[in-house]
Amino acid sequence: MELDSLHNMDFVLLGALAVLFIAQVYWYARYVCAPARRIRRDKKSPITNDQSPIPNGVSVILCAHNESDNLSNYLQVLLTQDYPLYEVIVVDDGSEDSTRDVIERYMAADKRLRRTFVPYGARVGSTKKLALTLAAKAAQYDWLLLTDADCVPESNKWISRMMSGFGPGTKDIVLGFSPYFEEKGWVNRVVRYETLFNGLHYLGAALCGHPYMGVGRNLAYRKSLFFESGGFTHLMNNRAGDDDLFVNHVATPENTAVVLARDSFTWSPSKRTLKEWWQQKRRHLSVSHQYKPVTKFRLSLEPLTRGLFYAAVLTAVICYALGTLSFVTLYIALGLFLIRWIIQTAVINTSARRMGLKRFGMLTVLWFDIFLPLVNLWMVSVPKRQGKW
Repeated sequence: MELDSLHNMDFVLLGALAVLFIAQVYWYARYVCAPARRIRRDKKSPITNDQSPIPNGVSVILCAHNESDNLSNYLQVLLTQDYPLYEVIVVDDGSEDSTRDVIERYMAADKRLRRTFVPYGARVGSTKKLALTLAAKAAQYDWLLLTDADCVPESNKWISRMMSGFGPGTKDIVLGFSPYFEEKGWVNRVVRYETLFNGLHYLGAALCGHPYMGVGRNLAYRKSLFFESGGFTHLMNNRAGDDDLFVNHVATPENTAVVLARDSFTWSPSKRTLKEWWQQKRRHLSVSHQYKPVTKFRLSLEPLTRGLFYAAVLTAVICYALGTLSFVTLYIALGLFLIRWIIQTAVINTSARRMGLKRFGMLTVLWFDIFLPLVNLWMVSVPKRQGKW
């Protein structure tokens, strides 16, 4: 009997909800679930070194700007990796603390450590890109493995795990994952959730044949690819983009691999204040408009369908309160909302569990699912003039 009371508005709203719900579930099932599926598959059929030959030599590169404390804490971990042939190149990017002294102290004890520096007064928009370019030129091996001075590998198998992604030499880029340490505070929780969610997105897209970005805290590529593609020639005046823009321009389904073994992770401390986190997000989003058109189109689909889905559910609630909508339509709308919420939480927490990360409560997932897209929209809509890294 109640179905007879449905009007055109009910059918239109139910149709929109169904389409948006299917789009969201498809996105989670295909892309966000892909890393968890890969981890499960790898555990069932672990890849041996015999199956995936490892390159002979690797140049580990990190840039340092006033990083004496972090280098003192983490540099030794890089120099004790269980890998037969590698070097570590630290680029001193205009440090004013004791960074140089720390590097030279380690250099005296280990010849695999090398130091270079960014010339004083270099007039470029991003001295970090210049630093990475100088390091790539100085590297004696064709495989470059990038990380940051405040990052620490999960284990002494980090280099070996990341390099296994190159396989028998068929890949040019290897994407890794770099979570943040769990600490107290709301900002840390936001950063950890956003890092996991974004990681599942770009790693899942790469696993599905659509690589579009990487993270410089854990990223490897061939030196020859870097220079043959022009490196950062067209990106030098951008404040950010030394990792995501470069990968976006050169990555293909054929030349890109993903490594998700826990031993391949690098960890780093998150921003501690809301201001620091805000500035970091602004810097990252400031170059998003330079992604390939197809990348921008794909990246816009998920938040667009997500926002429209929330808007449709909210419309159903308001219209029912005004008496212009059937309660059947309202119940269906709320039911789809609940099902999507459960699926989303299950997918994110299953992925977190398989990656060995802390899981998030349902209310936390819902809050961040609404809050973070609004922050991103605000930052993209109100851009800030780029400065120098």
